[in-house]
Amino acid sequence: MPNNPLAEIRAGFFAECEELLETLHDSIAALNVEAPDADLINTIFRAVHSIKGGAAAFGYERLVDFAHRYEGVLGGLRTDHSLITESMRLMLMQASDALEDHVESARGATSPPTEGDSILAELQMQLGQVRDQHDQDDFFYQPVALDLSTLGVETAAWQVVFAPQGSLYSNGNEPLFLLRALRTLGATDICCLTEGLDSGLAEFDPMQPALSWRLSLPAEIVEADIREVFEFVDGLCVLTISRQPRPDPWIESATIEVIQPSPEANPAPSPRQKTDTIPIVRVDLERVDRLMNLVGELVINQAMLAQSVADAGIAPNSPVMTGLEAFTKLTREVQDSVMMIRAQPVKPLFLRMSRLVREAAISTGKQIQLITIGEATEVDKTVIERLTDPLTHMIRNAIDHGIEPPAMRLAAGKHACGTITLKAQHRSGRLMIELRDDGAGIDRAKVMRIAISRGLIAGDSPQNENEIDNLLFMPGFSTANSISPLSGRGVGLDVVRLAIHGLGGRVSIQSQPGEGTVFTISLPLTLAVLDGMIVRVADQTLVIPLSSILETAALEPNDVRAIGSGLSVLELRGGFLPLFDLGVELGFRAPIRHDDGGIVLLTRHEDESRSALIVDTIVEQRQVVIKGLHRNYGHIHGISAATILGNGQVALIVDPTDLLSRPPLPPSDMAIAG
Repeated sequence: MPNNPLAEIRAGFFAECEELLETLHDSIAALNVEAPDADLINTIFRAVHSIKGGAAAFGYERLVDFAHRYEGVLGGLRTDHSLITESMRLMLMQASDALEDHVESARGATSPPTEGDSILAELQMQLGQVRDQHDQDDFFYQPVALDLSTLGVETAAWQVVFAPQGSLYSNGNEPLFLLRALRTLGATDICCLTEGLDSGLAEFDPMQPALSWRLSLPAEIVEADIREVFEFVDGLCVLTISRQPRPDPWIESATIEVIQPSPEANPAPSPRQKTDTIPIVRVDLERVDRLMNLVGELVINQAMLAQSVADAGIAPNSPVMTGLEAFTKLTREVQDSVMMIRAQPVKPLFLRMSRLVREAAISTGKQIQLITIGEATEVDKTVIERLTDPLTHMIRNAIDHGIEPPAMRLAAGKHACGTITLKAQHRSGRLMIELRDDGAGIDRAKVMRIAISRGLIAGDSPQNENEIDNLLFMPGFSTANSISPLSGRGVGLDVVRLAIHGLGGRVSIQSQPGEGTVFTISLPLTLAVLDGMIVRVADQTLVIPLSSILETAALEPNDVRAIGSGLSVLELRGGFLPLFDLGVELGFRAPIRHDDGGIVLLTRHEDESRSALIVDTIVEQRQVVIKGLHRNYGHIHGISAATILGNGQVALIVDPTDLLSRPPLPPSDMAIAG
């Protein structure tokens, strides 16, 4: 099936809209109401104007109308910076949210939203702007009037000559939309030139455009704004823009000579053509996914080839081994490059959460600010996409159940405005996302009552604070007394845990009454390939992520100390580390004595704590391809995924932090010298 050029151009427009909306939100958030930055205001204005210009080229009239009215508000702020207040800045952010909704409506061909109209009306009222009835109802919905009797302006003006080429029409563009967009800039005269029809219709070539246009625009317009209207038809038309001190009357014009710019000419660059930016090529995500899968298969085949060479007993200095080493290095470089293609910053995700907080604060009548840290932290795009729903659920719960109303916060000695902090960082080869609020914390007594009443736990079962907090993740648990638009739907946080586990991650919770609650999400940086240490335990082959291993050491019986209840520690360089037998923890064998020594792996966990794992043999270090197990088997305690080794054997990938998050299985006869 041939590609649809118009569909590709439209997809490029919406991709650019995403970038412009991100710039718009960032600029408004950075706006200092005490000392507004003129450049920042111009950036905000240009982002909205660029969206409007592109939308006009595709005929998205509702989007163009909303962007035009929003642009009018911003134009007033460009004129008088003193009008900018904190309340107005917040309304500008809400108007930007509404503009984003209009973009999504145009993308999905759905009914345009109406929520943003009241925001714009309020902004216009504050700016003292009154639009006439024609500007409200008929703008962009009537045909362009080509007034040939108007004679130009007396002051210096812009003259624009626009001559479409055949490729402009074949790509699905419509000059009418461009003329409408130019009229929004203030075009006073539009003259249609018909020299292409002078020879008569009999000799008319239907594949070649016969019409062109000449327009006059006010002198105060910036040339870059004019060029931006034609950005989506660049290369599909002949365009000349020039200054005319006193334009001649157009009524006498019948023909026009269009001069093609010479290669030596240096036209004014488009506002998006910056010499210091990196060229960007947009690629369909499915193609990247296919490339990622092929790289995974390449890694598996490289491992199988290495295994076959090793089994054949080929000398290390032979040409075969030299070629294999070069192939291994090349495989690693290809894999790293593909991972960099898929890696994206979490900033777009955090921007969605910013909007969620604003809307939720309005619906609940609470004052809430969101602080984001680590927006530039990069992670696989798939992880970002699948994190949206869990984070949305958690933030709604934090706002609805965690942050107190302003009066209650003031009575507790807190600031009336609550704070939610969203932080992302890399730690121990994983992505860590922390969601913190300074609300009332978890009411553990209430949690216990609900859990007992719903039969989730026995009434006489003792529970410590961590166990009570983790009850929030149990299926069927909810503190909602009634259904609310925000979070009270009786669903609970078990959906969050299931979504995080589906990504090979985990979520934990900590809370201090009166001080707030912290949710910590730990996720793998990639869902494709990792570096691992292959070990043998109780005749089982396992893989431990290399990012979790600090060092390896020989286990000496004299270095082991028993501390009661079957637990033991390893004395190492004057310190003590918890010691665990990996085979026992995974249930592969009963507790055994280690009088003859062994091998320990020193592991580091996400909270920077350390522990030691006893293994039987270290096989090798190797790059392995991750194969998820959660879709078929759900969450497996201590196991994050599986992989296929070079000999075709399936090996489980151990998650040390998850494995040791509960007390080890009590050994029955472990006797360790102390």
